[in-house]
Amino acid sequence: MKLVILFFLLINSLHASKIRILDIYEYKNKDIRELSALAYDGKILYALSDYGELHHFKFEIENNKIKNLKHIKTYKLRDKKQQPLKKKKRDSEGLIYKDQKLYISFERKHRIESYTLDGIKIKKIKLNKKLDNKDNFIGKNKGFEALGFNKKYGFITAPEAPFKGDGLHILYAKDKIYKIKKNGYITALEFTTKNKLLVLERDFNNLTRRQIITISLASLNKCDSGICESEVLKVLDSYKDKNVDNFEGLAKIDKNLFLMVSDDNASEFQKTLFVLFEIN
Repeated sequence: MKLVILFFLLINSLHASKIRILDIYEYKNKDIRELSALAYDGKILYALSDYGELHHFKFEIENNKIKNLKHIKTYKLRDKKQQPLKKKKRDSEGLIYKDQKLYISFERKHRIESYTLDGIKIKKIKLNKKLDNKDNFIGKNKGFEALGFNKKYGFITAPEAPFKGDGLHILYAKDKIYKIKKNGYITALEFTTKNKLLVLERDFNNLTRRQIITISLASLNKCDSGICESEVLKVLDSYKDKNVDNFEGLAKIDKNLFLMVSDDNASEFQKTLFVLFEIN
C-alpha cells in the first residue's frame, strides 16, 4: 500500500504546476482602466492602457503579498511634438523598460517605438522585414500585443494571432524567427533567463464566456526541429478557477518572481487584477 501511495504522489508531482500564485490584488479605480502591459525598473511599476496612457505605480512585496500599491502619475503618450497620439495610433499593448527608456508595441498601426519615461516619443524601432506586410495580419486588432527583450535576442514580438495560414505562433526578432506551439492568443512575453521566454496566452469563447489563460516557457536555444521547445507551466480556466480574467500584462519583478495584470475592458463585470506568482 505504501508503494502505491508513493507511486501516485510521484505521478502527481510530475504533473504539478511549476507556477505558484502568491497573491491576487484587485485594483479598484474607475479612472484607470484597460491595463494591457507592465514593466518594472526596480522602483517604479509602469502600466499601459489601451487608451494610450502611461501610468506610474509604486508598490511593495511583503511576505509574498502585494502591499501599498499606489498610483503616482498618469501621462498621455505623445509624439515628438508632444501632441497626444491620435486614436488610431494609441492602441498600446506591449511594454519594456530598458536603459531609462520605455519601448512600446502597438496594435492597429502595428509598430514598436521608444519613449521617455513620461511618455514622449523618441523614435521608431526597426522590425523584422517579414512583419512589413500589414495584409498578413488576420485583423487590425491582432497586432503586436506583446514585446520582450534581452541582450542575446534583442527585441522580440509576435502578432497576437498567427498570420494567415500559420498554425504555429512565430516570434520575430530583428533577423530571426522562432516557432512555438499555439495555446491561444499571445498577450505578453517576458524573458526569465538568457534563453527562456515566458509566453502568456489567452483563449476566450464569446458564446460560453469561458476564458482559458496559458502560461508557458519557450526555450529559444532548442529549436533544432524547426519548432522551439515549450513547456506549459500553468493553465487557468474560468470554469474551474476563481479570479480568472483578461490577463494581458506581464513583468519580471525578481529572479523567479513575476507580476501579471488583467485588462478589465472598462466593463463593470470584469476586474483589474494584479497577480503575483513565482516559477518553481
